[in-house]
Amino acid sequence: MRIDDLFGGEEPVFSFEFFPPKTPEGEANLFRAVEELRSLDPAYVSVTYGAGGSTRDTSLEIVRRIREEHGLEAMAHFTCVGATVDELRAQLDRFRDAGVENVLALRGDPPAGQRDWTPTEGGFAHARELVELIAAEYPFAIAAACFPETHLDATSPEDDLRHLRDKVDAGASFLITQLFFDNARYADFVARARDIGIDVPIVPGIMPITDLNQIKRITELCGATLPDVLVAQLEARAGDPKAVEDLGVAYATLQCAELLAMGAPGIHFYTLNRSPATRAILSALKLMRPWERGRSLAAARAA
Repeated sequence: MRIDDLFGGEEPVFSFEFFPPKTPEGEANLFRAVEELRSLDPAYVSVTYGAGGSTRDTSLEIVRRIREEHGLEAMAHFTCVGATVDELRAQLDRFRDAGVENVLALRGDPPAGQRDWTPTEGGFAHARELVELIAAEYPFAIAAACFPETHLDATSPEDDLRHLRDKVDAGASFLITQLFFDNARYADFVARARDIGIDVPIVPGIMPITDLNQIKRITELCGATLPDVLVAQLEARAGDPKAVEDLGVAYATLQCAELLAMGAPGIHFYTLNRSPATRAILSALKLMRPWERGRSLAAARAA
Protein backbone atom coordinates (compact mmCIF):
# COMPACT_ATOMS: atom_id res chain seq x y z
CA MET A 1 0.00 0.00 0.00
CA ARG A 2 1.42 3.35 -1.03
CA ILE A 3 1.01 5.86 1.78
CA ASP A 4 0.72 8.80 -0.59
CA ASP A 5 -2.55 7.33 -1.87
CA LEU A 6 -4.12 7.74 1.59
CA PHE A 7 -4.20 11.53 1.66
CA GLY A 8 -7.15 13.59 0.51
CA GLY A 9 -9.89 11.41 1.97
CA GLU A 10 -12.49 12.22 4.62
CA GLU A 11 -10.35 10.94 7.51
CA PRO A 12 -6.94 12.26 8.63
CA VAL A 13 -3.92 10.00 8.20
CA PHE A 14 -2.60 9.00 11.64
CA SER A 15 0.78 7.32 11.97
CA PHE A 16 3.34 6.32 14.60
CA GLU A 17 7.13 6.37 14.56
CA PHE A 18 9.31 3.77 16.29
CA PHE A 19 13.06 3.29 16.59
CA PRO A 20 15.07 0.02 16.58
CA PRO A 21 15.81 -1.03 20.17
CA LYS A 22 19.27 -2.14 21.28
CA THR A 23 18.31 -4.84 23.79
CA PRO A 24 15.92 -7.82 23.92
CA GLU A 25 13.93 -5.98 26.60
CA GLY A 26 13.68 -2.95 24.36
CA GLU A 27 12.53 -5.12 21.47
CA ALA A 28 9.81 -6.65 23.63
CA ASN A 29 8.68 -3.16 24.67
CA LEU A 30 8.61 -2.05 21.04
CA PHE A 31 6.38 -4.84 19.80
CA ARG A 32 4.15 -4.52 22.85
CA ALA A 33 3.65 -0.85 21.95
CA VAL A 34 3.01 -1.78 18.30
CA GLU A 35 0.31 -4.23 19.33
CA GLU A 36 -1.29 -1.82 21.80
CA LEU A 37 -1.38 0.96 19.21
CA ARG A 38 -2.64 -1.34 16.45
CA SER A 39 -6.13 -1.24 18.01
CA LEU A 40 -6.30 2.46 17.09
CA ASP A 41 -6.06 1.54 13.41
CA PRO A 42 -3.17 3.75 12.30
CA ALA A 43 -2.74 4.25 8.57
CA TYR A 44 0.91 3.19 8.89
CA VAL A 45 3.94 3.22 11.16
CA SER A 46 7.51 4.20 10.40
CA VAL A 47 10.82 2.83 11.65
CA THR A 48 13.92 4.98 11.99
CA TYR A 49 17.35 4.05 10.64
CA GLY A 50 19.41 4.63 13.77
CA ALA A 51 22.15 7.20 14.29
CA GLY A 52 24.45 7.14 11.30
CA GLY A 53 22.52 4.25 9.79
CA SER A 54 23.83 2.09 12.63
CA THR A 55 20.71 -0.10 12.83
CA ARG A 56 19.95 -0.49 9.12
CA ASP A 57 19.57 -4.26 9.22
CA THR A 58 17.54 -4.18 12.43
CA SER A 59 15.31 -1.48 10.96
CA LEU A 60 14.46 -3.61 7.95
CA GLU A 61 13.71 -6.63 10.13
CA ILE A 62 11.37 -4.56 12.30
CA VAL A 63 9.60 -3.21 9.22
CA ARG A 64 9.17 -6.76 7.97
CA ARG A 65 7.80 -8.02 11.29
CA ILE A 66 5.38 -5.12 11.67
CA ARG A 67 4.01 -5.74 8.19
CA GLU A 68 3.89 -9.53 8.30
CA GLU A 69 3.18 -10.29 11.96
CA HIS A 70 1.11 -7.29 13.04
CA GLY A 71 -0.70 -6.45 9.83
CA LEU A 72 0.31 -2.80 9.70
CA GLU A 73 1.81 -0.90 6.79
CA ALA A 74 5.36 0.16 7.70
CA MET A 75 7.54 2.83 6.13
CA ALA A 76 11.31 2.44 6.29
CA HIS A 77 13.49 5.45 7.03
CA PHE A 78 16.60 5.62 4.85
CA THR A 79 19.61 7.93 5.08
CA CYS A 80 22.71 8.82 3.07
CA VAL A 81 25.01 8.40 6.07
CA GLY A 82 28.07 6.17 5.77
CA ALA A 83 27.25 4.64 2.39
CA THR A 84 28.34 4.94 -1.22
CA VAL A 85 25.76 5.10 -3.98
CA ASP A 86 26.29 1.42 -4.72
CA GLU A 87 25.73 0.57 -1.06
CA LEU A 88 22.58 2.69 -1.03
CA ARG A 89 21.29 0.81 -4.05
CA ALA A 90 22.05 -2.51 -2.39
CA GLN A 91 20.01 -1.57 0.68
CA LEU A 92 17.16 -0.25 -1.46
CA ASP A 93 17.20 -3.58 -3.29
CA ARG A 94 16.76 -5.30 0.08
CA PHE A 95 13.84 -3.02 0.90
CA ARG A 96 12.19 -3.82 -2.44
CA ASP A 97 12.80 -7.55 -2.12
CA ALA A 98 11.30 -7.50 1.40
CA GLY A 99 8.07 -5.99 0.08
CA VAL A 100 8.62 -2.46 1.39
CA GLU A 101 6.54 0.06 -0.57
CA ASN A 102 7.23 3.32 1.30
CA VAL A 103 10.50 5.04 2.20
CA LEU A 104 11.29 8.21 4.14
CA ALA A 105 14.39 9.60 2.41
CA LEU A 106 16.71 11.59 4.68
CA ARG A 107 20.19 13.03 4.56
CA GLY A 108 20.64 11.81 8.13
CA ASP A 109 22.58 13.10 11.12
CA PRO A 110 26.35 12.83 11.54
CA PRO A 111 27.56 9.53 13.03
CA ALA A 112 28.12 9.38 16.78
CA GLY A 113 31.09 11.48 17.85
CA GLN A 114 30.91 13.81 14.86
CA ARG A 115 29.38 17.28 15.10
CA ASP A 116 29.46 18.34 11.46
CA TRP A 117 27.91 16.56 8.49
CA THR A 118 30.48 15.18 6.04
CA PRO A 119 29.38 13.27 2.92
CA THR A 120 30.75 9.78 2.47
CA GLU A 121 33.19 9.51 -0.43
CA GLY A 122 31.22 8.10 -3.34
CA GLY A 123 27.94 8.87 -1.61
CA PHE A 124 25.43 11.71 -1.49
CA ALA A 125 25.62 15.08 0.22
CA HIS A 126 21.90 15.94 0.17
CA ALA A 127 18.56 14.22 0.67
CA ARG A 128 17.49 15.51 -2.75
CA GLU A 129 20.04 13.24 -4.41
CA LEU A 130 18.69 10.25 -2.50
CA VAL A 131 15.12 11.13 -3.49
CA GLU A 132 16.20 11.38 -7.13
CA LEU A 133 17.83 7.94 -7.00
CA ILE A 134 14.79 6.30 -5.42
CA ALA A 135 12.32 7.99 -7.76
CA ALA A 136 14.32 7.02 -10.84
CA GLU A 137 15.02 3.37 -9.98
CA TYR A 138 12.49 2.12 -7.42
CA PRO A 139 8.68 1.90 -7.15
CA PHE A 140 8.45 3.29 -3.61
CA ALA A 141 6.27 6.12 -2.40
CA ILE A 142 8.78 8.66 -1.08
CA ALA A 143 8.36 10.86 1.97
CA ALA A 144 10.78 13.59 3.05
CA ALA A 145 11.37 15.61 6.19
CA CYS A 146 10.69 19.31 6.64
CA PHE A 147 11.39 21.83 9.37
CA PRO A 148 8.85 24.44 10.54
CA GLU A 149 11.60 26.15 12.55
CA THR A 150 14.22 25.76 9.76
CA HIS A 151 16.89 23.06 9.49
CA LEU A 152 19.88 23.63 11.77
CA ASP A 153 22.27 23.65 8.80
CA ALA A 154 20.21 25.98 6.59
CA THR A 155 21.58 29.43 5.87
CA SER A 156 18.08 30.97 6.04
CA PRO A 157 14.39 29.96 6.16
CA GLU A 158 14.12 30.86 2.47
CA ASP A 159 17.10 28.69 1.56
CA ASP A 160 15.65 25.83 3.61
CA LEU A 161 12.36 26.05 1.68
CA ARG A 162 14.18 26.09 -1.65
CA HIS A 163 15.94 22.86 -0.70
CA LEU A 164 12.58 21.40 0.31
CA ARG A 165 11.10 22.36 -3.06
CA ASP A 166 14.02 20.56 -4.70
CA LYS A 167 13.16 17.36 -2.79
CA VAL A 168 9.51 17.59 -3.83
CA ASP A 169 10.45 18.26 -7.45
CA ALA A 170 12.78 15.23 -7.30
CA GLY A 171 9.92 12.92 -6.31
CA ALA A 172 8.94 13.29 -2.64
CA SER A 173 5.14 12.92 -2.56
CA PHE A 174 4.46 13.87 1.06
CA LEU A 175 6.32 15.57 3.90
CA ILE A 176 6.56 14.99 7.65
CA THR A 177 7.65 17.82 9.92
CA GLN A 178 10.16 17.77 12.68
CA LEU A 179 8.51 18.01 16.10
CA PHE A 180 7.23 21.45 17.12
CA PHE A 181 5.13 22.86 19.96
CA ASP A 182 3.69 26.09 18.54
CA ASN A 183 1.02 25.61 15.88
CA ALA A 184 1.54 29.13 14.56
CA ARG A 185 4.94 27.99 13.33
CA TYR A 186 3.35 25.13 11.40
CA ALA A 187 0.69 27.39 9.88
CA ASP A 188 3.30 29.94 8.79
CA PHE A 189 5.55 27.22 7.39
CA VAL A 190 2.75 25.65 5.34
CA ALA A 191 1.72 29.05 3.97
CA ARG A 192 5.30 29.83 2.92
CA ALA A 193 5.70 26.37 1.38
CA ARG A 194 2.52 26.80 -0.65
CA ASP A 195 3.68 30.23 -1.80
CA ILE A 196 6.75 28.71 -3.51
CA GLY A 197 4.79 25.90 -5.12
CA ILE A 198 5.15 23.01 -2.66
CA ASP A 199 1.73 21.38 -2.97
CA VAL A 200 2.18 17.92 -1.40
CA PRO A 201 0.67 16.98 1.99
CA ILE A 202 2.63 18.39 4.96
CA VAL A 203 1.99 16.20 8.00
CA PRO A 204 2.71 17.63 11.47
CA GLY A 205 5.11 15.55 13.54
CA ILE A 206 4.08 15.63 17.22
CA MET A 207 5.98 14.33 20.24
CA PRO A 208 3.94 14.07 23.46
CA ILE A 209 5.99 15.33 26.40
CA THR A 210 6.36 12.60 29.01
CA ASP A 211 9.66 13.59 30.66
CA LEU A 212 10.91 17.14 31.21
CA ASN A 213 14.65 16.48 31.02
CA GLN A 214 14.20 14.23 28.01
CA ILE A 215 12.27 16.80 25.98
CA LYS A 216 14.81 19.49 26.84
CA ARG A 217 17.61 17.28 25.48
CA ILE A 218 15.67 16.42 22.34
CA THR A 219 14.75 20.01 21.51
CA GLU A 220 18.32 21.18 22.10
CA LEU A 221 19.61 18.56 19.66
CA CYS A 222 17.10 19.26 16.89
CA GLY A 223 16.59 23.01 17.33
CA ALA A 224 12.88 22.89 18.15
CA THR A 225 11.49 25.54 20.51
CA LEU A 226 9.44 24.97 23.64
CA PRO A 227 7.08 27.90 24.31
CA ASP A 228 7.99 29.78 27.49
CA VAL A 229 4.55 29.32 29.01
CA LEU A 230 4.75 25.56 28.47
CA VAL A 231 8.24 25.38 29.98
CA ALA A 232 7.07 27.30 33.03
CA GLN A 233 4.17 24.93 33.61
CA LEU A 234 6.36 21.87 33.10
CA GLU A 235 9.02 23.16 35.49
CA ALA A 236 6.36 23.91 38.11
CA ARG A 237 5.63 20.15 38.02
CA ALA A 238 9.25 19.02 37.81
CA GLY A 239 9.08 17.21 41.11
CA ASP A 240 6.09 15.13 40.01
CA PRO A 241 6.84 13.07 36.86
CA LYS A 242 3.22 11.93 36.56
CA ALA A 243 2.01 15.54 36.58
CA VAL A 244 4.57 16.39 33.86
CA GLU A 245 3.27 13.53 31.73
CA ASP A 246 -0.37 14.49 32.33
CA LEU A 247 0.32 18.04 31.20
CA GLY A 248 2.30 16.79 28.20
CA VAL A 249 -0.56 14.55 27.07
CA ALA A 250 -3.14 17.31 27.56
CA TYR A 251 -1.00 19.82 25.65
CA ALA A 252 -0.40 17.45 22.75
CA THR A 253 -4.11 16.59 22.55
CA LEU A 254 -5.05 20.27 22.31
CA GLN A 255 -2.23 20.89 19.83
CA CYS A 256 -3.34 18.03 17.58
CA ALA A 257 -7.00 19.02 17.78
CA GLU A 258 -6.17 22.55 16.65
CA LEU A 259 -3.95 21.31 13.82
CA LEU A 260 -6.64 18.97 12.51
CA ALA A 261 -9.29 21.71 12.73
CA MET A 262 -6.89 23.91 10.73
CA GLY A 263 -6.85 21.31 7.96
CA ALA A 264 -3.67 19.34 8.68
CA PRO A 265 -3.80 16.12 6.61
CA GLY A 266 -3.00 13.92 9.61
CA ILE A 267 -0.65 13.56 12.58
CA HIS A 268 2.62 11.62 12.76
CA PHE A 269 3.31 10.73 16.41
CA TYR A 270 6.89 10.36 17.65
CA THR A 271 6.16 7.61 20.18
CA LEU A 272 9.65 6.90 21.61
CA ASN A 273 8.52 3.24 21.52
CA ARG A 274 5.87 3.82 24.19
CA SER A 275 2.13 3.59 23.75
CA PRO A 276 0.23 5.11 26.73
CA ALA A 277 0.55 8.81 25.85
CA THR A 278 -0.11 8.30 22.15
CA ARG A 279 -3.03 5.98 22.86
CA ALA A 280 -4.65 8.57 25.12
CA ILE A 281 -4.17 11.40 22.62
CA LEU A 282 -5.37 9.56 19.53
CA SER A 283 -8.32 8.03 21.38
CA ALA A 284 -9.44 11.52 22.43
CA LEU A 285 -8.99 12.88 18.91
CA LYS A 286 -11.09 10.12 17.40
CA LEU A 287 -13.86 10.94 19.88
CA MET A 288 -13.62 14.71 19.29
CA ARG A 289 -13.17 14.54 15.50
CA PRO A 290 -11.93 18.14 15.26
CA TRP A 291 -11.35 17.84 11.51
CA GLU A 292 -15.12 17.71 11.00
CA ARG A 293 -15.54 20.92 12.98
CA GLY A 294 -12.84 22.53 10.90
CA ARG A 295 -14.55 21.55 7.66
CA SER A 296 -17.89 22.88 8.92
CA LEU A 297 -16.35 26.23 9.87
CA ALA A 298 -14.60 26.48 6.50
CA ALA A 299 -17.87 25.74 4.69
CA ALA A 300 -19.71 28.34 6.75
CA ARG A 301 -17.10 30.99 5.97
CA ALA A 302 -17.30 30.17 2.26
CA ALA A 303 -21.11 30.37 2.16
